[in-house]
Amino acid sequence: MSPRKAAALRGGDRTLREHLIATAERMIAERGTAGLTVRAIAQEAGVAGGVLYNHFADKEELIALALRAHATAIENGLEPLPAPGTGTVEGNLRAYVAHGLALHGRMVPALTGLIATPEVLARFAGLSDPDRDWRHRLRGYLEAERGLGRIAADARVDAVTSMIVGACHEPVLSTLFQGRGIAEPSPAHSADDLVATALRGIEPREPAE
Repeated sequence: MSPRKAAALRGGDRTLREHLIATAERMIAERGTAGLTVRAIAQEAGVAGGVLYNHFADKEELIALALRAHATAIENGLEPLPAPGTGTVEGNLRAYVAHGLALHGRMVPALTGLIATPEVLARFAGLSDPDRDWRHRLRGYLEAERGLGRIAADARVDAVTSMIVGACHEPVLSTLFQGRGIAEPSPAHSADDLVATALRGIEPREPAE
């Protein structure tokens, strides 16, 4: 089979590289990454196994690109994040926490097969777009609210960002390393407690008399 044009692409607009990434992303969404092989991806894509190496440096590059496409697809399916200056800070933080928990929770099945391949995770992280990255957007949101005076002028934005991000990562780490079931819910009050704790550190304070 020609590496220039797979049968699955005839009449389509995607390049073979794009087709392979999309195929691997679909497989990750359906089956996760455990046991995902070059042979399986090639078979699913309708190409010869060696074709992949004409378009990617190695399997790890393809998996990292497919994983990034999977994360983007999940993000696109979530509610839009609120803009600074709209609604209330409390309500907006709740939206950011809900977004983070949903994003990381839905990524768990794709990540469970990669614990032993940190090079894929490193490449995946390197593909992050700062304009779309949830952590980057959370920090930017808090900085903007500080500039608008809706949170304290001396609010420790980096610390609050790290606290929220860490709390949203915790269910993923528990699943990966402690065997907690993916579908096991976090305590119902945990998100409320997280937002309340964050607010205590950033709410504007009344001037001393």
